[in-house]
Amino acid sequence: MSRIPRDPQVRPGTEADLQALTDIYNHYVGETAITFDTEPFTLTERLPWLLAHDTSGPHRLLIAEECAGDGAARLLGYATSGPFRPKAAYGTSVELSVYCAPDATDRGVGRLLYTALFDALAGQDVHRAYAGIAQPNAASVRLHEPFGFRHVGTYHEVGRKFGRFWDVAWYEKPLPAGP
Repeated sequence: MSRIPRDPQVRPGTEADLQALTDIYNHYVGETAITFDTEPFTLTERLPWLLAHDTSGPHRLLIAEECAGDGAARLLGYATSGPFRPKAAYGTSVELSVYCAPDATDRGVGRLLYTALFDALAGQDVHRAYAGIAQPNAASVRLHEPFGFRHVGTYHEVGRKFGRFWDVAWYEKPLPAGP
């Protein structure tokens, strides 16, 4: 099993990445219970999500890519930080997620992305990070715990997909004080 791809690059996501980002996400929509979306997204539907992330501030979209032998870049995965809840008092909390291309899982891409995301969030006015992990998902738990996430509770049978109910375990991580 290979680890982190050779010389992967992490950078902010842009509109030029929209197709690859949507393809990765739609894989998880159609094939897994990792996300509770049930219908694939079009590029038009996914664009507002992409535009809700910035290159500064607490709401980020970072992508990991590797260069192919022909010099073309291939998107390996992405990590986001976004609003935890819409009410103003939640403004110092963010919800994080990581999605990897199906052939880039278990290669260290998630760790690479989270390391870059936490570096980007350093100094921001954020106090806590949260991650909801549909259960069972041991790989995601293994990703989050070394970064200091701790299980704070589980919503039981909170989502129905593929004809069954799924639990979501919530994880929390304190973040260094911002400005």
